[in-house]
Amino acid sequence: MTTAPTLTGLSRTTRGSGPGLLLAHGAGGGIEANYGPILDGLAAQHTVVGVDFPGAGRTPQSRTPLDADELADQMVAAADAEGLDTFAVSGYSLGGPVAIRLAARHPERVTALILSATFAHADTRTDLAASIWQQLYESGQHTLLAGYLNLMAPGEGTLNAHTPAQVHHSAEQLASAIPPGTGDHVDLVRRIDVRADLAGIAVPTLAVITTEDPLISPALQRHLAARISTAEVAELPTGHLPFAERPQEWLKLITGFLARH
Repeated sequence: MTTAPTLTGLSRTTRGSGPGLLLAHGAGGGIEANYGPILDGLAAQHTVVGVDFPGAGRTPQSRTPLDADELADQMVAAADAEGLDTFAVSGYSLGGPVAIRLAARHPERVTALILSATFAHADTRTDLAASIWQQLYESGQHTLLAGYLNLMAPGEGTLNAHTPAQVHHSAEQLASAIPPGTGDHVDLVRRIDVRADLAGIAVPTLAVITTEDPLISPALQRHLAARISTAEVAELPTGHLPFAERPQEWLKLITGFLARH
């Protein structure tokens, strides 16, 4: 595994060999945080390149609001730096609309899309959840924010498998690990809108619907999938954290789809 800056200053993680696979992570996450449990499995058959958005991983925080087009282009710059002419793109949560923008801007480079627990735009419910997330982060109430994320991210069964004391302890640990770019990421969640790009997606696409997701509703996820003519749908019975709740099942869905395409 190597970690290095891209040509545009974003740090990247590269692992494995074979056909290219770019990874786009979620808000308040990072490549290691969101894909770490399945990186080895993805890299077994692919050259995996994951880019940390500003304020995540080793990438410095941005001084300006994040722009989806710029993030998409920076991911392509990372692929260029690793010698990848074409590649599949896996987008998780916020990484989903960024991946769609990438495919719309660089259709000749993208061979397939995998969109997990994601959305094309923030509906009223998602915007409200993101607004509270953003306000708690910007107010410095990070332990309260971590508690809110413990409520809003895992599925009900996963959450209830822990005692209140365990959840409180988890929130204290999570509070200290929240990336500095979280506010910027969540701001982009509220602004990004790729609905106009969906009809133009022509590559094989897998939409992984997290069916017990309290943060990005399954209905919103299905709304995206229904507007991509090439999309096939797979259901995963998790909340918003497939990498934590059912990582091996998530990995199997992704690698099985890529093997077929």
